[in-house]
Amino acid sequence: MRQKLLGSVFVPAICSLLLIGDRPSYSAQVRLDVGATNPTMLADQKETNYIRISLEGFDLAEQQSRPPVNVALVIDTSGSMNGQKIAQARDAAIAAVRRLRDNDIVSVVLYHSSVQVLVPATKATDRDAIIRQIRGIRANGSTALFAGVSKGAAEIRKFLDSESVNRVILLSDGKANVGPKSPRELERLGASFVKEGISVSTLGLGLQYNEDLMSGLASAGSGNHLFVEEADDLVAVFNNEFNDLMSVVAGEFKILAKVGPGVRPVRVLGTKADIDGSNVSIPLTQLYARQERYFVLEVEVDAGEAGTSRPLVDVSVQYMNLVSETTDKLSSSVMVKFSDEVAQVKDDVDLETYAYCAIQIANDKNGRATLLRDAGRIGEAKELLGENAEELKRLALKCVDNNLSEIVPELQRNAVLNQSQAVSLEDASNWSRTRKAMKAEQNANAAQQSSRGYDYSVKP
Repeated sequence: MRQKLLGSVFVPAICSLLLIGDRPSYSAQVRLDVGATNPTMLADQKETNYIRISLEGFDLAEQQSRPPVNVALVIDTSGSMNGQKIAQARDAAIAAVRRLRDNDIVSVVLYHSSVQVLVPATKATDRDAIIRQIRGIRANGSTALFAGVSKGAAEIRKFLDSESVNRVILLSDGKANVGPKSPRELERLGASFVKEGISVSTLGLGLQYNEDLMSGLASAGSGNHLFVEEADDLVAVFNNEFNDLMSVVAGEFKILAKVGPGVRPVRVLGTKADIDGSNVSIPLTQLYARQERYFVLEVEVDAGEAGTSRPLVDVSVQYMNLVSETTDKLSSSVMVKFSDEVAQVKDDVDLETYAYCAIQIANDKNGRATLLRDAGRIGEAKELLGENAEELKRLALKCVDNNLSEIVPELQRNAVLNQSQAVSLEDASNWSRTRKAMKAEQNANAAQQSSRGYDYSVKP
C-alpha cells in the first residue's frame, strides 16, 4: 500500500494476536487509504473533487487455514444448454467440488422452466456422491433465472455464517424468460443478498445471454461477471472464480464516508452506494488476500477562501476479519485547502489518486459509449472511447515520469482496450460479442477484477 503525501491521513496495518491450538499466530488487518485528487482547490469557486477510498487485503500465510466456503452453484439447464455447453458445465462444477474441503458447504441448484435443488446445502465430506449427482445433469426447458438465483441464496442461508465466505455462482447462456426478467429486478435481488453477506458472481456463456441483466446482478451482488464465449473455457473460468473464493480474508464490510460541511456527495462511480445527506454507505461483502479494492466518490465542494482549509471526508470501516475471527475497525480522513494560485493547485494534484480515479471515470464513459452505440450513435461512441484512450495514455506517461510505475500497466491496458473497442463498434455483425466483452470489462474495472486471471478483451 502506498502512503499518500498530500491530503490524507494514512492508517497503518494493525496486527492482532490469536491462538490456534497452542501456537500463537498473527493476523494483519485490512489496510485503509483515503486520498483526494485535488488536496488543494482553487479558491472562491465551487468545484468537483474525487475521493479514492482504498482497502487492501492482507496476505494469507501458508500456515493459516483459509475461511470455510459456503457456495451455491446455480446452473442453467434450459434447452439451449444442450450438448457441449452442459457437458462443460458439468465438468466445471465437478472440478470446483473437488477443490472443496470437508468443512466447506456446497449446494447445486438447477433451473429451466422450474427450479430443482439437485444437492441441498451440505458439508463437502462426501464429494464423490455430490459429483455422481452432477454427472447426471441434463438440459431442457425455459430459463427461470430469477427463481434459480433466489433458490441458490436460500440454500446459502441454511448455513449462513459471518465467518464463512458466502457466494452464489450463476451460470447461464440465455435470457431470463420465466418470472422476473428485467435488469432492475435482478439488481434489487443482488443488492438484497449483499445486505445478508451473500455475494453473487455471474458467468455468461456464449452470445445469447442478457449481459445487462447478468452484469447488473453481479455488480449489485458485489461479485464478478465474466463473459465466457466458448464452453471449453468454463473449467478454467470456474477455477479462477474458486481461486478468488478461497482467498477471501475479510467480509461483512460496513463502509461509511461522511463528507464535511460545504461538501456534497454526488455519486460513487461504478457502485450502487446509498447516499443520505452527507453520509455515503458503500456496499462490499468480501475482500481477497492482497486485493486492493477502491471506490471513487465524486463530491461537489463549495467555494472557500484562499488560505483556509476544511474537512473533506471522514471514512470509517468495520469488517469481519475471517482469519482472526474478530471484528476490526479502521478510520481515515482527508482535508482540503484553498489557494488563489493556479500553479499551486496544479502542483498539489495527487497524481497517483488522480490516475486511479481516471480509470473509473473512463470506465463510466465506456458505459455511456455502450449506450450511444445501442442508439446507433456510432460516431459519438467512438469519439468518447478515443478520448478515454488518449487521456489514459497521457496519464500513463506522466506516471512513468513521476516513478508511479505500479499503476502504469492498468492505465496502458485500459487505453489499448478503449482503442480496440472504438474500432470494433462499426462491425454490426460482431456487436453482440463486442457488447458482452465491454460490459464484462466495465464490471471488472469497477470491481478491480480485470487482472485476476481472465481475458476480457474484445476478440477479433
